[in-house]
Amino acid sequence: MNSQDYNNDFHKWEVPSIDNLFASDPKLKQFEMDIRKRYAIYEKNKMAIEQSEGFDRFTQGFKEFGVFVTPEGGVMCKEWIPNARAVYLSGDFNNWEKWSYECKDHGKWEMYIRPHSDGSCPIRHLSKLKLFIETHDHQRLERISPWAKYVTRQGNGNDFQWLFWNPPKNQMCMSQSRRPLKPLGLKIYEAHIGVSSNRCEIASYRQFTSNVLPRIKDLGYNCVLLMAIKEHPFYPSLGYQVSNFFAASSRFGTPEDLKELVNVAHGMGITVIMDVVHHQASSNVNDGLNMFDGTRGCYFKDDESGYRNSDGSRIFDLTKWEVLRFLLSNLRYYMDEFNMDGFRFNGIHTMLYHDQGRDRWHSNDYRQYFGMQMNLESMAYLALANDLLHSRYPNVITIAEDHSNMPGMSRPVREGGIGFDYTISTSIPQKWMQLLNQEHDEDWSMEFIFNAMTQRRAGEKVLALNEGHDQSLIGNCTIITKLMGEEICRNMSDMIPMTSRVDRGISLHKVFRLMTHSLIGDGYLNFMGNEFGHPDFLELPSPSNNDSYHYARRRFELCDDEQLRFKYLKRFDRALNRAEEKYGWLSSPPAFVSRKHEQDKVFVYERGDLLFLFNFHPTRSYPDYKVGVDKAGTYKIILDTDEKYFGGHGRNQSSVEFHTKQGMFDGRRNSLLVYVPSRSALVLSSRTYHNVPLHQQIDGGFSTDRTTYTPHAAIYC
Repeated sequence: MNSQDYNNDFHKWEVPSIDNLFASDPKLKQFEMDIRKRYAIYEKNKMAIEQSEGFDRFTQGFKEFGVFVTPEGGVMCKEWIPNARAVYLSGDFNNWEKWSYECKDHGKWEMYIRPHSDGSCPIRHLSKLKLFIETHDHQRLERISPWAKYVTRQGNGNDFQWLFWNPPKNQMCMSQSRRPLKPLGLKIYEAHIGVSSNRCEIASYRQFTSNVLPRIKDLGYNCVLLMAIKEHPFYPSLGYQVSNFFAASSRFGTPEDLKELVNVAHGMGITVIMDVVHHQASSNVNDGLNMFDGTRGCYFKDDESGYRNSDGSRIFDLTKWEVLRFLLSNLRYYMDEFNMDGFRFNGIHTMLYHDQGRDRWHSNDYRQYFGMQMNLESMAYLALANDLLHSRYPNVITIAEDHSNMPGMSRPVREGGIGFDYTISTSIPQKWMQLLNQEHDEDWSMEFIFNAMTQRRAGEKVLALNEGHDQSLIGNCTIITKLMGEEICRNMSDMIPMTSRVDRGISLHKVFRLMTHSLIGDGYLNFMGNEFGHPDFLELPSPSNNDSYHYARRRFELCDDEQLRFKYLKRFDRALNRAEEKYGWLSSPPAFVSRKHEQDKVFVYERGDLLFLFNFHPTRSYPDYKVGVDKAGTYKIILDTDEKYFGGHGRNQSSVEFHTKQGMFDGRRNSLLVYVPSRSALVLSSRTYHNVPLHQQIDGGFSTDRTTYTPHAAIYC
């Protein structure tokens, strides 16, 4: 479906609720033509699919393509190979006789192998397979099916082999916990399976299930985001150069191990989403999609636009019928087969523009988003994907990682939006770093913080983060390493006096996290380890580091050691998440900022019936500091970054009460007098509380014993 077809008749394609889009963001009205164009392509694609095959069947291609077992026990092979003259299936099952099992061309290449006389499958579980292809231009190719469900490395090399996945029932994950409901206050723990151990190794799905899921539950996160799940030959790519889209990465274990991970997470009430990379594919030929039929087209664009500028990865041709089938089916496969709860669509800014999103960042000048530079087919595909997921899975979660912050990204498709639930606010980490790069804390601008932390599209849900995986990679800098430098390795023992730099680091780490968590977003994301100030950067083994695993791990033992100060940051992160679970600020309307005082360095806002007070000044504390608040009543502290339990100085008593006084102040109907210590933050509530210590009220009071995990015996037979 080509965008040129709609240049003249876009206006006749109705966008059912486009007025809602313009009401939420009036600046979009002047780009109505562009919005209608992309909606027209989406609508025509969907109509064509419905009329030809039906949307439901079309998006379950994994049940009709590739090599799979039929209900009666036979094996079906079906492939789309446009440049093929002949296609054969070979492997262990026929002693690698390359030309004995030939597929027939019925528009797609098809072949059926009957079951054995006893009804058993003619191809054994874990048998090696390969497609042999003769092309119209006389090439002879050996290929892995694009629909292969299990692909493993051969030996220690990077060459992959396709194994037929059809496990006996005693090796299958038979139970399936019910999916949790979509969380109101989404708190995501971003994780990479391979680096989730504290040892120099590639960790497994089983290890993650046993060791990391209980930690995530204990910390109060209600969602885990799994990176690098799809098979990718180059481990340091973090899963962004996918070769086999339907194969869960065998580096970490088997497909059944991944199913068990999801099942156990659901049993804990944890939602599971995964990274989806649909903007590109690995350029590998022998184990990937590139040159699958001997041409550089097939699944990809057949010109220079079919290559990613930065690394040569291949770009899908989203105007092709079979490419749409392949990618949409890929989403349903992980939802249906692995019981996933949703996806983060990674790097989609490279899909939205013909220049692959180069140098495009958040802007209030909407002209940079619309016009000839729009990649309408890609936008229509993303809308189609969101429509598919939200219509068939009511509790699905879709997240857009769009560095350009395209308007309408997380508005419904029926309004002319792209349909995501959340857009990640990727600029926040850089804003905090800009502050830390200034010479003096007392020079920090409250207006700068206000602009950085409230920059969002009207009516669109935002996922906020202090630090994702990008900030942890070598060459970047996490907040804690910027704050502490080498002292994070030398002076984190609780047995020695705290230095001023460590004190500043622990204090600001908590303050930054609290503001990011509570001010800008409708959800929150943290990369594993950053919650306790992980001291090491992340670097996966590669030839450039002599294949070292030293920095390809997460050192959880540091925050579990009661003699180290990392424990304070872990405690605060747990309290922060559990406070949100109780008070629900992430699901509340955006905050009202009542004060951003440049001289005092005080920042105040209200959200979800809570009052948030921040004092960024490095030395000045303010007794009886007057702040505005709208709701009258008696307020108590529910969270204090300066609490000793969190590594602070304990300058406020948790039992102190603050009584409102009527009268307008800072635009609010009432006011309070509060002691606001330097370089700290307070959260106050007027709700009733039990008279117990703060850390028990929020942290210990909500915490449960670490969940024990017993894997299904069938998996370990």
